Amino acid sequence: MQENVIQKIVEEVLQQVLKNQPSPQHDGKIPIGVSARHVHLAQSEVEQLFGENYQLTPKFELLQPGQFAAEETVVIAGPRGSIERVRILGPARSLSQVEVSWTDAMKLGLKPPLRISGDIKGSSPVTLIGPKGSVVLLEGLIIAQAHIHMSPADSARFQVVDGQAVQIKVEGMRPIILSNVMIRVSERYRLEMHIDTDEANAGLIQQGAFGEIVNAQAKEQMNVKELPTVVSQTEKPVSHQFDKKLLSQVEVLEIEAQEIVVPKKTIVTALAYDKIRELNKTLTIRSK
Repeated sequence: MQENVIQKIVEEVLQQVLKNQPSPQHDGKIPIGVSARHVHLAQSEVEQLFGENYQLTPKFELLQPGQFAAEETVVIAGPRGSIERVRILGPARSLSQVEVSWTDAMKLGLKPPLRISGDIKGSSPVTLIGPKGSVVLLEGLIIAQAHIHMSPADSARFQVVDGQAVQIKVEGMRPIILSNVMIRVSERYRLEMHIDTDEANAGLIQQGAFGEIVNAQAKEQMNVKELPTVVSQTEKPVSHQFDKKLLSQVEVLEIEAQEIVVPKKTIVTALAYDKIRELNKTLTIRSK
């Protein structure tokens, strides 16, 4: 069985263990993590930069389950300059992505868009240089929009929903309110807000600080129970043909179709079944 398939199964087992464990309580406060520039790599890019069949080496675990900072670093380069020793975060992803601050972008001579992590379509190009080679990404360089990872239990506690924008107040020597901070909800997330170094510097925010939701924006009037009505108004494909070896809850969330059709040999994880039932989707298994 391929390593990425094994990895997904291990991740979902971990998620099952964490599923009913709420994030630590902080009396309505949200812990803040300051994210310096970093790189997420697809396995193909890992091998181009570090050698055939190369695997990232964990340096230390991150708060989000299954995520780690790798020992490996790369150089990121643009038309005006480069930045050395940029940390890679693992494990390997399906697409490569580079996250920098606006200050970093000016040094590189590039103008990346402000995006939620994972939304790289049409983003800036960037060059990565490793010990065994280099890679030119035609898109993938972004400035990550401030966001909060949280579990469904945290979502209910704070009375917010996935995709909602909120304002966060951070007290300290230079009190600041950050607007348009996006809520991201998943059973595999632990409560943590992510901001970049420019945002941290603006408010003199250090690692380990806490923020507080002071105003829900855009969707503040949306009741969680109203979500199915909103979603049902969006036109979606009726059926999706899924041909990979493993169907996890991550793929289920990404598939918009009401029916998911999989080959008989495809492994469907327990969390994927749970998510299919939760979303009222249909799973059809092809005989061939």
